[in-house]
Amino acid sequence: MTNQNESVPNFTPILLGSDFNVYGMARSFYEKYGKPVKAFASIQLAPTRFTKIVDLELINGFDEDPVWIDSMRKIKERYANHTEPVILIGCGDGYAELIAKHKDELSDTFICPYIDYDLLKQLNNKERFYKICDQYGLPYPKTAIVSKQMHDEGSQIEQPFDYPVALKPANSVEWLDVHFEGRKKAFRIQSREEFDRVVDQAYTHGYKSDFILQDFIPGDDSNMRVLNAYVDQYHHVKMMCLGHPLLEDPAPSAIGNYVAILPEYNKDLYDKIQKFLEEIKFTGYANFDMKFDSRDQSFKLFEINLRQGRSSFFVTLNGYNLADWVVKDYVTGETKDQTPVYGNKDVDHHVLWLGVPVKTFKKYAKENSDKQAAIKLIEKQQVGTTFAYAKDMSFKRWLLNKWMNHNYVKNFNQYFAENKG
Repeated sequence: MTNQNESVPNFTPILLGSDFNVYGMARSFYEKYGKPVKAFASIQLAPTRFTKIVDLELINGFDEDPVWIDSMRKIKERYANHTEPVILIGCGDGYAELIAKHKDELSDTFICPYIDYDLLKQLNNKERFYKICDQYGLPYPKTAIVSKQMHDEGSQIEQPFDYPVALKPANSVEWLDVHFEGRKKAFRIQSREEFDRVVDQAYTHGYKSDFILQDFIPGDDSNMRVLNAYVDQYHHVKMMCLGHPLLEDPAPSAIGNYVAILPEYNKDLYDKIQKFLEEIKFTGYANFDMKFDSRDQSFKLFEINLRQGRSSFFVTLNGYNLADWVVKDYVTGETKDQTPVYGNKDVDHHVLWLGVPVKTFKKYAKENSDKQAAIKLIEKQQVGTTFAYAKDMSFKRWLLNKWMNHNYVKNFNQYFAENKG
């Protein structure tokens, strides 16, 4: 939290959503500035229940237009007379897209640290993102496209890779509204029969966009990397923080969600991603997922998220307060002449981020030197979570934490073997 002798800049942050990402950003703001954060969302999710640091207001249907923009016009009226900057931060793919889409209309009242809608549509669709990767020489897994037209034509869809293969919806926002038995956030397909079944179920249950079919990069969760960046309004990278996930959630609806992240430093990766972000004239928060491919010793990009990730509080834990960059950019102007910060060079100050109980991490994370490094951090109490925050703890919130951890243990017991086998 800010020292009493420090002058606190005058600004108002507004977060959109009610998930772990929102709580992590609110906690980052609270730790720095000591004030609760206003948030708006369509539904109440567990991470923002029973909290004093998030003032959450629910609006039914707020996650989609036209309700979203109609509601934002009313919210604009509430903040129109604020003399201080009001910063609008979307904490989910849908909210980030909506802010970018309506940025011109919103910018007279709110600071909207987002790229233009046209660039967003290029980046948040995996197909188009990979074409941009080709232009900038960024490696990604061998990829083929599966379309609804291929499915509707009835003939067997060509399969260019050996099993297992990875299958992911190209349109992650549309995928949120598609529901069927066996639906997952992403699929690791083991056979032709499973591939045909998943594609058929998706397209007969309302999905219209393409699928990304990929060569599966061998290796367990500890081959993944996640990189968070903040790029200022002048398109200059100001902060990069690399994380080394050691374990992912195996539950079908949460596959790909990291639950243990060890901070890591890699200047070569930082340089490549910085060059890319600055050349495309990015602005705001970015979150990259990638995996190390031992076959050619390269990191292959999976996607860019145009927001913080749900596990991005690991950045704040390691000393690079995630919320503060946007304040230093748009409110105090501190970042304009600052050189970029490349996170995690000082190994002695590393902090392990966990999203599951320590016992669950020790039981399921793959045995390797990185796990041992993580265990040493746990023993030295250099470990933290997004949710369990001493300054925001109450009996109800303590119970909620116990309940969520219980569900994690249950999910790992039920799903880990079948998804990692």
